[in-house]
Amino acid sequence: MKVKKYEAASMPEAMKMIRAELGNEAVILNSKIVHKNGFLGFFRKKNIEVIAAIDTDIQKTKKQEPLTKHNIHQKQKNQELLKNHNVQQGSLGFVEQAPMNSPKPSADILNQISELKSIITSMQKDTLHVQEHYPLPIQELSSFLVEEELNASIRNELISSLLVKWYENKEELNGDDLKQYLREILIDKLKHLSFGAITYQKKYISVAGPTGVGKTTTLAKIAAESILKDGKKVAFITTDTYRIAAIDQLKTYAKILNVPIEVSYNIDDFKKAKEKFREYDLVLIDTAGRNFRNQQYVDDLKQIIDFNEELETYLVLGLTSKYSDMITIYKQFSLLNIIKVIFTKADETSHYGQMINFMLMNNIGAAYITTGQNVPDDIHTATPELVVETLFGEDLND
Repeated sequence: MKVKKYEAASMPEAMKMIRAELGNEAVILNSKIVHKNGFLGFFRKKNIEVIAAIDTDIQKTKKQEPLTKHNIHQKQKNQELLKNHNVQQGSLGFVEQAPMNSPKPSADILNQISELKSIITSMQKDTLHVQEHYPLPIQELSSFLVEEELNASIRNELISSLLVKWYENKEELNGDDLKQYLREILIDKLKHLSFGAITYQKKYISVAGPTGVGKTTTLAKIAAESILKDGKKVAFITTDTYRIAAIDQLKTYAKILNVPIEVSYNIDDFKKAKEKFREYDLVLIDTAGRNFRNQQYVDDLKQIIDFNEELETYLVLGLTSKYSDMITIYKQFSLLNIIKVIFTKADETSHYGQMINFMLMNNIGAAYITTGQNVPDDIHTATPELVVETLFGEDLND
């Protein structure tokens, strides 16, 4: 067996290199994102590293063949196939029989139906390997979605839509066309969710979440944007009395931004702080991290903060967290009426599928994505377009 490592700017580019050298029988063993160091750590370039293998006996004896056995020669036949057999776009997909009074399909069309059925059936088995019988451009995108750890059900819906697009327009599409179509599908799937930064409709904004996800730094970034960009009069309240370092950190930010800060140990302190800041445009509230698995933590928060109609709460989630932990965190804090999530540590991971998984499967949008410790930089207002571009490897700090 011949094994070789390839490095390219994107998965499609790597797949072209592999196919050119090893042929269509090559197998992808592993793939990962790698970073090339720029000048003094800046201008880092993100590449993809792929390890591929080929059985040398197969390479010698087999001729390269198209990944699909039956070529579709005419666009009209593709359209007739899709019209008469009702391939459902955006679902896991199935092929219905033609109506009794419809024209008898040709052998070529029946072959195409059989091929499409085979592809969709294999998709429903939820294999984590790239399916050899996908058309090559879809095979590449399927590999990309698996690598980004996109949920299997979401991934299968996307591949189903790509297959329909391919068979409708096979003679006119290439890999870049399908990649752009995939972007459009993902953006459209996210658009029904609520996105965007704080709107100042509510005077009090609190951030909640487990320890270590960057709540205090994120709050300082929001404060800086509100002061510098929107000219708002801002104040801080912290209820994180469990760690002296946390109070000192927020006090440092308050001093830099020239805003007042109050520490609340109980609900009476919180009400006094609210009264003190009654003339301010925006009051940002920091909370303690602690162990998110402890329900008592959420109960304690409700004893300190008056979660009423004047307040919006955002859940802060680190993108370095496991998806299962994200779900546990969300369930634990759902009693606080979370408005949106804030995704942090986007600079510390190379896989972003869990961000899309979380939003689509929990029907909740995002306010911000943060990419580092710099205040007021390294925070970006979340949009469906930004989320998808992040998935496709765009550097948010460019």
